[in-house]
Amino acid sequence: MKETVIVDVNNKLSKISPDIYGHFSEHLGRCIYGGFWVGKNSDIPNIHGYNKAVVEAFKELDIPNLRWPGGCFADEYHWMDGIGPLEKRKKMVNTHWGGLTEDNSFGTHEFFGLCDELGCKPYVCGNVGSGSAREINEWIEYMTLDGVSPMADLRKANGREKPWKLDYFGVGNENWGCGGNMRPEYYADLYRQYQTYVRQYGDNKIFKIAGGANVDDYNWTETLMRLAAPFMDGLSLHYYTYEYRWEDKKSATGFDKEGWYRIMRNAFRMEELVRRHSEIMDKYDPDKRIAMVVDEWGNWFAPKPGTNPGFLEQDNSVCDAVEAAIILNIFNNHSDRVRIANLAQAVNVLQAPVLTQGDKVVLTPTWHVLHQFKGHMGGTLLGTSAAYASCGVQNVSDYNAGLRGIQRNENIMVPGLSVSASVKACDKCGKDRYLVTLANTDCESSKDVEITFANFAGNLDEVSASLVSGDKMNTINSFENPELVTEKALSVKVTGKNSLMITMPAHSVAAVSVKA
Repeated sequence: MKETVIVDVNNKLSKISPDIYGHFSEHLGRCIYGGFWVGKNSDIPNIHGYNKAVVEAFKELDIPNLRWPGGCFADEYHWMDGIGPLEKRKKMVNTHWGGLTEDNSFGTHEFFGLCDELGCKPYVCGNVGSGSAREINEWIEYMTLDGVSPMADLRKANGREKPWKLDYFGVGNENWGCGGNMRPEYYADLYRQYQTYVRQYGDNKIFKIAGGANVDDYNWTETLMRLAAPFMDGLSLHYYTYEYRWEDKKSATGFDKEGWYRIMRNAFRMEELVRRHSEIMDKYDPDKRIAMVVDEWGNWFAPKPGTNPGFLEQDNSVCDAVEAAIILNIFNNHSDRVRIANLAQAVNVLQAPVLTQGDKVVLTPTWHVLHQFKGHMGGTLLGTSAAYASCGVQNVSDYNAGLRGIQRNENIMVPGLSVSASVKACDKCGKDRYLVTLANTDCESSKDVEITFANFAGNLDEVSASLVSGDKMNTINSFENPELVTEKALSVKVTGKNSLMITMPAHSVAAVSVKA
């Protein structure tokens, strides 16, 4: 089956913010403890207590930012419990995730130290659900004030003389749900109040992010934009994909052909959500000053058997790789509005790029897709068009969205290809580097894809490509077999002055690079 993609090199659109490729680290399961943090006295090789292999894995991805401490955990986290001598820090029960005791050995200092090791921007989420404006005010002062004040002096007493640079601050998290079960009007007023105390000390200009909608709650976006737009720099959106309905989540690897296409359909739904929320934002912010911040996205399946259900551990397969490629392509293609995003979550939780087991580390299929896509960061989006066949399943039973248990027959069809393209100057080689990323969503058939670079004046003489796929659509990298799914070289055939051909196996992701 032959498909065609046209990349118009003259149609230069928005800049693809590197922050679209951010990550999320919540105090949940083994993301922080046993993931990023093993402690300075651990036998596991570490850098000041951070798992050395995990740090190296994320540095290889050039991650731009890291969100912390939650998630739902953020709105029960009181930051003063996580500073000072370890033996004096308060213990707490993590009521959201597993009911385990949290010893607060990983707090503000440890988080900023991790960001330093990773070379990424810190994104801190504040407590609105159970906290106070004073608590946020004092935390901002503690983190960012270079001067004399009670909180700056406390920071110095705890071993940090100079303030940190804080790039992003989220004023609450999911305040429509675990962050307080608020109505949008009420949260909009609280946001206006709390953000007032996110002070801008010195030259540290903090980007303020309001807690946005859950999936398709367009009324939430409308209300926040109408009542609080002048006070925000970003508005968040949360959307997770899964096979059936939220309450009927299934295994990360137990899906069949029908299940595959349900997951792909839900991944492509991100396009609709971004577009419709953007349309609302455009009404109040036509200049697109306010960023859409998709700071929680990814596949959410049933917990892996034998693990604590509250830890949200799941396998990561070829399916996750293709889903990640679809969504990252959507973010790229909407980079005029989507300027920050965070995959949930970084280590051992949900769609994690990295898994740990003692001193062992596995790079998941999702990690390899992120590695393929990292060349888009900071590039300029190029206009693309594609002609492809749809794929899917027909006449299958599905749940009526409004009536639990009522079934009807339907066709589950999805686009056969997902694509985005960018161009970026190559500082080392003095040329422009074009990157085209594609996902073959067909779980049974390969595709011959011809890519034409319209208005391309040079020659296609420096071409390379890579492929991420596996023998099966649910192949995973395990601790026993950690390299079943990796990024491998893909053959490219130049078919003309400005065109080339690749063959993509079923359920695969490709990245094609051209320098000119």
